Amino acid sequence: MRPEITVVGSINIDLVAKVERLPKPGETVGGAEFHRFPGGKGANQAVAAARLGADVRLIGRVGADAFALDAVEAEGVGTTAVTRDDGESGVALIFVDAEGENVIVVAPGANGRLEPQPVSGAVLCQLEIPSEAVLAAARDASFFCLNAAPARPIDLEPDLLVVNPYEYETVSRGKLVALTLGAEGAVLLEEGHEVARAAPPKVEALDGTAAGDAFTACLVVSRLEGREWDEALARACAAGAIAASRFGAQPSLPTAKEVDEILGA
Repeated sequence: MRPEITVVGSINIDLVAKVERLPKPGETVGGAEFHRFPGGKGANQAVAAARLGADVRLIGRVGADAFALDAVEAEGVGTTAVTRDDGESGVALIFVDAEGENVIVVAPGANGRLEPQPVSGAVLCQLEIPSEAVLAAARDASFFCLNAAPARPIDLEPDLLVVNPYEYETVSRGKLVALTLGAEGAVLLEEGHEVARAAPPKVEALDGTAAGDAFTACLVVSRLEGREWDEALARACAAGAIAASRFGAQPSLPTAKEVDEILGA
């Protein structure tokens, strides 16, 4: 039986410049290669969960440009709860260098106008939407996962918190905390004590933009499928590694079959 997940989060248009190196403050770097992708952490995680085999519903808000929403619908994600308005959709400005490192600036647009609403069942949220919408989504959820990115203080203790070390300095409350460590993998903490650890398969990193989204979605889907935490964490690390080995946000997100193959399952 396919797990059912509601993702409450951002829907963005990603404007990506691929450069040899990231510019220093005040510096102009030429010779960039420009791309336009569907993105937003909410949409990315919804697409990732769908490709991994979940039945996914997305709650969010877009403006007059429905480009990013069209891409989500093409993946079979339910979007009837997505609100449209006449304003600007969210936009992410992304620079990616030759080593796969990135710098991202987000203009929230319609995401900042997402109104709070109650949600039931398994729910996945991020912090590219107003805190009031996150808190409302958590209130009636039977299982609530928060990927606290971009990090800001929020008065909430989710069932599962997913953070990197920088985000963990700002948001650390969670019944379980999945701490991502880049190329070193991830650890799962319960009351500060390590209960599982996993390392990613070796890949050549091209773009880390959606690696965290692939990791988060895979961890949640794997757990809802009934897998033990150590297996779920290993699969999440594999999904993140695959995403980092590809260019673009949503185009990089793997399927369940691809995760199985890289793990030799």
